Amino acid sequence: MPKVIDTHVHPANELLIEHGGESLQYGFDYFGKDFSPEPIEETVEKYREWGIDRAVLFALDSETNTGNPAIPNDWVAEMREKYELFLGFASVDPHKGQTAREEAVRAIEDLGLDGFKFQQAVQGFTPSNRRFDDLWALLEDLGKPVLFHGGHTAIGAGSPGGSGLMLKHTRPVHIDEVAARYPNLQIIIAHPAWPYHQEQLSTVIHKSNVYMDLSGWQPEYIPDEVIQYAKSRISHKVLFGSDYPVVTPEDWLDGFEELDFDEEAREMILHENAEQLLDL
Repeated sequence: MPKVIDTHVHPANELLIEHGGESLQYGFDYFGKDFSPEPIEETVEKYREWGIDRAVLFALDSETNTGNPAIPNDWVAEMREKYELFLGFASVDPHKGQTAREEAVRAIEDLGLDGFKFQQAVQGFTPSNRRFDDLWALLEDLGKPVLFHGGHTAIGAGSPGGSGLMLKHTRPVHIDEVAARYPNLQIIIAHPAWPYHQEQLSTVIHKSNVYMDLSGWQPEYIPDEVIQYAKSRISHKVLFGSDYPVVTPEDWLDGFEELDFDEEAREMILHENAEQLLDL
């Protein structure tokens, strides 16, 4: 089995359901999935069976925009400590200002987490808005990678008003502005950012501090243009991620085997790029 690092994992337990609320159910309907929560121990066992070496587990705080409870940073840190499988990405709610900045410092310096996760549609903010500059400057100083959601989101999809979530927040052009202002901030754009995937590709090509993952899409559905660039010009900047539990690593990797990536690009995407970015 080749070495594999899954850079995009959500807890499949009650914490995810409590955080996602009704809009999460629309997301699972969008993917045609029946979702029943599973204990984290079951998730770990599945990952062992699938032969995944490491996995990045996400917290998420969208309390200001949704009113829902966070997936806590402390819980992610506890799972990271308990299971060798996991790395952990913290989350802070950008609307919380100084409180968010203090929590970001605590997440790295006290909890020992490995990066930060943002979902702009769910959290209700645009990264390029200057009101958040102090947060990005701090995260740059903390020296850990930051993941932003890119493109369409299944959360709330098909609901009246999309559950109030706005897709304008997830355009990669806004992430491009952050990358330009903070060149030492390492940024991952999550997912092939359809329908803005050309903006995503342009940003990844143009900014040396911007990467992307391929999570949330079965490989056969990833836009051809993304696949062509991942095979060639940006193969050193593309990461494997599943978006578990909506896509399993097993299914994604089976689909990836059907694509004609050369061995060098395949190894970079499955683990080498993540090892470099996450300092493993």
